Amino acid sequence: MSLRAGVRAAKEGFVTIVSREYLRKWLPLSVIIGVVSGLTAIAFYEMLGLCTSAFLKELAGYHPPEPLGEGELIFRFPENPALIPVATLIGGLLSGLLVYPFAPEAEGHGTDAAIDAFHNRHGEIRPRVPLIKMVASAITIGSGGSAGREGPIALTSAGVASLVGRLFRLTARDRRIALAAGIGSGIGAIFKAPFGGAILGSEILYLHDFEVEALVPCFISSVIAYSIFASRYGWSPIFEGAGGYVFHDPTSLLFYAFLGALCGLIGILYVKAFYGTKSVFDRLKIPNVFKPAIGGLLLGIIGMFVPHVLGTGYGWLQKAILGDFLGLPEALIFALIFLKILATALTVGSGGSGGVFAPALTIGGMTGAATWLIFRWLGMAAEPSPAPYVIVGMMAFFGGVGKVPIAVILMVSEMTGTYNLIVPSMISTAIAYVITGRYTIYVSQVPTRADSPAHMGEYSAPILLRVRVRDAMTRRVIAVPPDAPVIKAAEIMARHEIRGLPIVEDSRLIGMITFSDVLRIPPEERREKPIREVMTRNVVVAHPDESLFEAFEKMVHYQVGRLPVVEDAKSRRLLGIITRGDIGRVLELRMGEILRESHPESSHTH
Repeated sequence: MSLRAGVRAAKEGFVTIVSREYLRKWLPLSVIIGVVSGLTAIAFYEMLGLCTSAFLKELAGYHPPEPLGEGELIFRFPENPALIPVATLIGGLLSGLLVYPFAPEAEGHGTDAAIDAFHNRHGEIRPRVPLIKMVASAITIGSGGSAGREGPIALTSAGVASLVGRLFRLTARDRRIALAAGIGSGIGAIFKAPFGGAILGSEILYLHDFEVEALVPCFISSVIAYSIFASRYGWSPIFEGAGGYVFHDPTSLLFYAFLGALCGLIGILYVKAFYGTKSVFDRLKIPNVFKPAIGGLLLGIIGMFVPHVLGTGYGWLQKAILGDFLGLPEALIFALIFLKILATALTVGSGGSGGVFAPALTIGGMTGAATWLIFRWLGMAAEPSPAPYVIVGMMAFFGGVGKVPIAVILMVSEMTGTYNLIVPSMISTAIAYVITGRYTIYVSQVPTRADSPAHMGEYSAPILLRVRVRDAMTRRVIAVPPDAPVIKAAEIMARHEIRGLPIVEDSRLIGMITFSDVLRIPPEERREKPIREVMTRNVVVAHPDESLFEAFEKMVHYQVGRLPVVEDAKSRRLLGIITRGDIGRVLELRMGEILRESHPESSHTH
């Protein structure tokens, strides 16, 4: 045997061994995660049905339409409209009382918490979180909250996968893969979209990247979870009536390009409205447990007059797909785009528990229907039915705001039972993705694997070991004296959009105060109480001659985002501050230089 043949045989044998070891570990784990995720999806779906019956149907007498794959399109407007705000208020209150005292990380839409656990918490989620998230979300959505199933099932299944990782004593790297598989399998099951759910579990973690190592576990667990869920609720897609379209006219791509641009612009509005509303509720000087109730009350007032904004909105999407403009008047289609944005911001932005996927699909679908109506009025409609525009709008809108263009195209194709719209959806989704740019509904996403603490060592350790803290730190530091009132620190942090301030006395660092420290002080005491009494004294610091790798290890170990830089341990003279953002910028610059050196042709214009 020649040397080359021997090397080739050895390489192939090594790959086979590695593959066998990989499958030996992940095949049983993926099956376990899939089984548990499928059963969890069934439990959540049943709980959601019970809450919807109790709050909306029995209390308010409102029977919203359901998509044909889940029920009937027949609906009945509220018999007792005045009780709609009562239902949404009670739902918000119960959700707040469940979440904030026992599992505050379960507030909001949930998917962000799962993404954050992947990047920053070694794939660990507290065991109590899945149950609390499931119950709180069922109450929120079932009482009429404008939210969906994606966030709750993502965090719940991820939490169950994290528990599996703990039981089997998995490493941090493997716990993260298990968590991604939990996200993908839960979503693949409850939306009857196993392929799209598997891809989403790998794609949703990043703005512009995939978690490649999680793909195989995501595929296996998603198929298992879907099979269990569909065995209970049937195999038909959620939406029906979308299978007759066949792409045959290239000129229609211009219309879909316009739709993609519109979805991108409205997507930016959605993200801004959502986080703007969240910021308003965060600043309210009332206990957090009551904030979802206020959001629910405001939502309920809207719902008294426009009950279409309540719940997931899937029944109204089904009507739009079918072109049922008797049950869904044309003027209401335009109004729902913006009312659903407001309703979702009030529900989830106030701290209510529920996902943002369903509202985004509804907003995108109504944007597609409105676009089709505009073209029809202008005599330009390329399609006889609004269905293609509704479905492509669903894909483009969430592909843009969720930064999951590939996963959402696959998911919506499975949810509607047709892959015939792949070509126009690629155009629309790509344009929406580009226009939304940095705007994302998931703020815990990081740009690429290289930006994630989960992969920091793989990509950046050599760079971080070579660069000193003094070369990357911010030298112009905002600091406050210890005798200043707490309110001054709060005002400075709010004005400069930072979450921590060093406390300096005679040029020496003596402590730190964070936004969390401020929130622990009653508002009426913040003008009088000096910072000295609430600051953290044992501050973790960096030194100018340390490497960025050492500084980053401290940040990860102590779960902080910034370190004050002092001259030495004795003088404690403050020289600057180093943040994760500073480290990220150094990495981006140095890795960009490496890429340009490796591919010099990319720096030239041809």
